[in-house]
Amino acid sequence: MTDNIHETIIVGSGPAGYTAAIYAARADMSPLVITGMEPGGQLTTTTDVENYPGYPEGIMGPEMMGDFQKQAERFGAKVIMDMVTEVEFSEEKGGIHTLTTMNGDVYKTKTVIISTGASAKYLGLEDEKKYMGSGVSACATCDGFFYKNRDVVVVGAGDTAAEEATYLAKICNKVYLLVRRDVFRASNIMEERVKNTPNIEIMYHTELKGMSGDKVVEKAHIINNQTNETSELAVDGVFIAIGHKPNTDLFVGKLDMDETGYLITEPKSTKTKVHGVFAAGDVQDSIYRQAVTAAGTGCMAAIDAERYVSEL
Repeated sequence: MTDNIHETIIVGSGPAGYTAAIYAARADMSPLVITGMEPGGQLTTTTDVENYPGYPEGIMGPEMMGDFQKQAERFGAKVIMDMVTEVEFSEEKGGIHTLTTMNGDVYKTKTVIISTGASAKYLGLEDEKKYMGSGVSACATCDGFFYKNRDVVVVGAGDTAAEEATYLAKICNKVYLLVRRDVFRASNIMEERVKNTPNIEIMYHTELKGMSGDKVVEKAHIINNQTNETSELAVDGVFIAIGHKPNTDLFVGKLDMDETGYLITEPKSTKTKVHGVFAAGDVQDSIYRQAVTAAGTGCMAAIDAERYVSEL
């Protein structure tokens, strides 16, 4: 157990967490970053990042997150590879929060910045892992540009899938939308938008069974779940759009969440309902889910935390 009480501890190490660390370190808060099981967050599973400002030639996701970490450490942030497994939040303003990690260490802190992110849901196919970053994606706005004028598959039937399909339809030659049942789960307006987009082909009662290709995706293997007829689609990309799960299990019953588990923060703020606890990045953003927006809220969280400590 550490004897000192930290000014701030940042839980999670994606763009939000490291940006919070940079700002907190520059404010002389000596932040401690506890990385979690996936240091660098979702970007470590991304190959080329071309939509983050400052990298005109693009950059590999893991390399970019390495840069974020180095910049945070340059200003004095301490980064430890561990995962928080238990939290005990004080309800009092000025109270001390306690975090316990997988390694059995216990940390006490005046403020906590939660940036544990969200994880894309996948189908569980072996080929998803095999072709991740080489034709398989869970983010059209992140990776759609790489499939300009090509044919792609989108898997899903909800608003996420409808949004991804219509976005890709503006970039790609053809979009096959695989819907497992005979109906959409998307809102009426999104469903109509999909149906009125000429280069989207909706394939009902259809499931993705796998992918094949030499190093990158070249074919999607599909099955009609009514007739059991199998077939192939010649495509370059497969977008899994069945939703995201915020990594908030640790905070159930301790912080306010919406119906899907995203942390609720005050408007124009990163403050949660607990004094001294802030949330940044995809863990509280179900709409944009971009590295640059996560970084922005990481900055906000550090400023909110610094102001909170100063007021004490």
